[in-house]
Formats: sequence, C-alpha cells, structure tokens
Amino acid sequence: MQSINPIDSKHLTEMSEIIKLLNNPKRVQMLFILEQASLSVKEICEVLNLDQPTASHNLAMLRKHQLVSAKRVGKYNHYILNDPHILDIINETFSHADHVLRGKKHGE
Repeated sequence: MQSINPIDSKHLTEMSEIIKLLNNPKRVQMLFILEQASLSVKEICEVLNLDQPTASHNLAMLRKHQLVSAKRVGKYNHYILNDPHILDIINETFSHADHVLRGKKHGE
C-alpha cells in the first residue's frame, strides 16, 4: 500500500475557516471588486449596497485571514485584495456551479 499523508489539523482548520468566509456572497463580491480597485469602506458600501457596520465586519473577517489588507489614504482606510490566488478558488467554484446550473458534465 502506498503512503497516504492526511492534512494536518492546523491547516484543515484554517482551510475550513476560509471556506466559511467564501460562504457569504457579499464577501465574495468584496474580493472581486477589490481585485479591480482599492476602495474605502464607504465606496464598498455604495458598490455593494451595504451598510457601513456590515461592510466593516466582513472586511475585518477577510483581513483576519489575510485575504484583504488596508492602507491609510488620507483619513480613510482603503482596502485591497491581499491574496489574488483566492480568486482562482472562486473562479473554479463558479465554473463548477455553472456546469451544475446548466446541467452539463465537465468537459462539455
């Protein structure tokens, strides 16, 4: 039998937390728009039609897991996508969802 190495518990826990973050459509939208531009909380609220406390809470969660970062511009924080390869995961998930929604098998 070949050697099989399971994922260690620390990595599994962090992976699960990131997947939980991506379970929220507004957070996924935040990642997409922050790939395009550095935005303040106010601008994020306007683009996504969110109130400021909701946006700030979600941004804090994304920052905790190093998916976005903030830099001070004048008197406001501007948020940027900190880890662009997270969008690879989202895009692959989108492609899979598209297959399911269209009733297609992979490769069709």
